[in-house]
Amino acid sequence: MWAYVIRRLLNMIPVLLGVALLVFTLFNSVGEDPVRVALGQHATEASIADLRAQWGLDKPLPVQFGRFLVQIATFDYGVSFNTGEKLSSMFREGASVSLWLTVPPFIIGFLLNVSLGLLIAYYRGSWLDRFATAFFIGAMSISYLVYIIAFQYFFAYRWDLFPINGYEAGLDGIKYLVLPWVIIIVVTMGGDVRMYRTVFLDETQADYVRSARAKGVGELRMLFGHVLKNAMIPIVTYTMVAIPFLILGAFLMERYFSLPGVGDLMITSIDNGDFPVLKGLTMIIAIGYSLIVLLTDVVYAWVDPRVSLS
Repeated sequence: MWAYVIRRLLNMIPVLLGVALLVFTLFNSVGEDPVRVALGQHATEASIADLRAQWGLDKPLPVQFGRFLVQIATFDYGVSFNTGEKLSSMFREGASVSLWLTVPPFIIGFLLNVSLGLLIAYYRGSWLDRFATAFFIGAMSISYLVYIIAFQYFFAYRWDLFPINGYEAGLDGIKYLVLPWVIIIVVTMGGDVRMYRTVFLDETQADYVRSARAKGVGELRMLFGHVLKNAMIPIVTYTMVAIPFLILGAFLMERYFSLPGVGDLMITSIDNGDFPVLKGLTMIIAIGYSLIVLLTDVVYAWVDPRVSLS
């Protein structure tokens, strides 16, 4: 296991180098000059040259790229062009909010949706199965933004059950996250439950299930003791692939609920043309996604010992 993990981590290096080169090239060839944006249209050439030297933009591109690679390796991306604040502090504070926003509904939603999928599979062909299938198809057809606006209007504005925006550090900030958590769980429920139901129904057609039924194994014991365990490979694949879309949904949440997370930081940086923040966040997201792919393969071997890591 450890040899496989180390080998995969080493294989990530050329991939991340390619991503870093692409990110560096795009940010240095697309968009306006950040120095002129920061100083305004009436800036003198002397002030432009001074600020360019201060930010290290007067160095040759290979030197700038080498410094960018050092920043990636040390996770020290310098300072923001707009605020002068250290990016490591900004990323740490934003990541704390984003993790609080995404991790609890991800875990709760996974457990809830797997349970619902098993329940619907257990009552396959019944009125509950038909109703749930139609209901979740309808839920999938509604836009993410519709859920956000509707839940804000009814639960926050009309019924005043939750605050509509803002955030506080610590446990006091949970009250600002409950409504976003509910929205994330509801949004992901439709597609997840239908996917899990399909996986469970496909698994019930396997030979070992027919053998278990012939031996008199109860339906519930068969579902929870055999089908669930053997269906974990496609469930893990689906869940891990959905994580990037969960992050994109969190970007919307942070914007609509005024949460100071990574998504709000990235959108604000795009508006302000803060290139160091954008480059740093882009690389952190790329590294995070590569680690998620590695974690997926490791979880495969954990949930199914028949999977060999090679």
